[in-house]
Amino acid sequence: MTNHSETTGPFENSGIPRQEPFTGPADQTAQVTLRTPAELADALPYLLGYRPEDSMVLVALHDHAGRGRFGGRARLGIPGHEEDWEAAARQLARGLVTGSERRGARPERMVAYVCQEPGPGESGRDVKRRLGRLAHLLRTECGSLDVPVIEALCISDGRFWSYCCAVEDCCPEDGSPMGLPGTSVLAAAATYAGLQVRGTLRELHVRLQPWETTAALEQEIALDTAGMTLVPRILDETTRPVVAQETLDLAERIIRRYAAAAPVSGTHPADVRDDDLLGDDEAAMLILGLQDRTTRDQAAAWMEGEEAGPALRLWRALARRCVGPYGEHAAAPLTLAGWVAWSTGDELEAREALAMALGADPDYLFARLLHQACNEGLDPESIRRCLRAESRGRTSTEAEADPAETTEQAAPASPTAPTEPSQTPAPRLAASAPADAEEAAPSPRAGTHRRRRARSASGEDSRHATGGTAGRRRPVGSRPRSFAPGPTRPGTRTPSATRTRAAGTGDAATSGSPSESGRPEPEVDG
Repeated sequence: MTNHSETTGPFENSGIPRQEPFTGPADQTAQVTLRTPAELADALPYLLGYRPEDSMVLVALHDHAGRGRFGGRARLGIPGHEEDWEAAARQLARGLVTGSERRGARPERMVAYVCQEPGPGESGRDVKRRLGRLAHLLRTECGSLDVPVIEALCISDGRFWSYCCAVEDCCPEDGSPMGLPGTSVLAAAATYAGLQVRGTLRELHVRLQPWETTAALEQEIALDTAGMTLVPRILDETTRPVVAQETLDLAERIIRRYAAAAPVSGTHPADVRDDDLLGDDEAAMLILGLQDRTTRDQAAAWMEGEEAGPALRLWRALARRCVGPYGEHAAAPLTLAGWVAWSTGDELEAREALAMALGADPDYLFARLLHQACNEGLDPESIRRCLRAESRGRTSTEAEADPAETTEQAAPASPTAPTEPSQTPAPRLAASAPADAEEAAPSPRAGTHRRRRARSASGEDSRHATGGTAGRRRPVGSRPRSFAPGPTRPGTRTPSATRTRAAGTGDAATSGSPSESGRPEPEVDG
């Protein structure tokens, strides 16, 4: 079978989405032909853009000029309970086939992978035996859809096994060692094409997960303190625009601070540098201020150009500061991080950040809409156009404002001693992302808390959770977030409103975003 550098959709979670076919000096489309289980095992990180862990993966194959050609990919975390394997295998197979059919390219065949490292006292061979039933379920579910699995591989402990090949010389019982990373023909072709393979998803999640250090307590105190002042102002119709402008002004100053910082080598040192450049009080004001939907939408305008990189670093840093009972507050910065990553071409971080946002708050509609659009391979340019149009509209409005008033409103704000800035956002910041047009929670389902409704000053709905995680206190400043009925079309503006609810645990969904049934959705790129 042949792996072209282009697929029926973007590489799932790859750092360079939708790569055009790369060309060599003598041909128009470079190809790499994969014939053996070893070559298929080595290909998996390049098909996904990262090295999967604790995952089951399906890769679609399409007939192309008498050869098999890779198509869509789908990944789902391996359920911890074996009784859930059958449902997960069915969900994964149907998700990939359905996604491929939507693109008009139903797969003819599949390659299946199960990847998991050994547990305590376990060997890779033990893992292969234990996951044999899961591999069989994947083959059965694909077969029920008339898409046969031509190869099923287990990858564990640096070795691989084939469930379809019983030839000892080809696939020994003790498995075969994986090739050294970057040494295969496919690795060379991917490097030539400009494709990148990250580490594991776990390494990416660390950049977005809340602190678990002694500094987390100081950040939690800063959030409590800021909440006492900011939440009432956000809930007040007259002061909400003022808080919005203060939040955006502060974010802009920090983005400039990040842009001016000296570069460092390595992701961890870079994150430490960014954490050092952000004060606890500053982070608290931004985290709480971004719970307002309108403010968050305007912050989404930092999506391209020189500002996008520092903005993404800021959203990551804020997600790391959503500590303790403020875990649910991470939905806003995680969604912004996912949006900027998607807008700048990093679908791997985009999908994982958006999935983590839904893990922090399954009802966060902005994250759900972006996650769905990214998974379906839509072009983010349509959303960027909406943001640019809104920005131009607000710029025109502000150009007609009184010059003296504009000068007065340009004064900088401080998180500890706020001034009275303009109630109209700065022109370069004012843009509307795909808003949570209606973030009403669905009807209560098992495992969720009912929320009592309150009314904001404007009479619009506002919610507050009646209880948080058992044994954990609710933040002093409960989380305000917009909640207003309206259209769900990206870029459509809706009346501003707020919602308050207690913070959750902030645990990220590492095996796909939660579905309405509470079951993780597979990461599908059909």
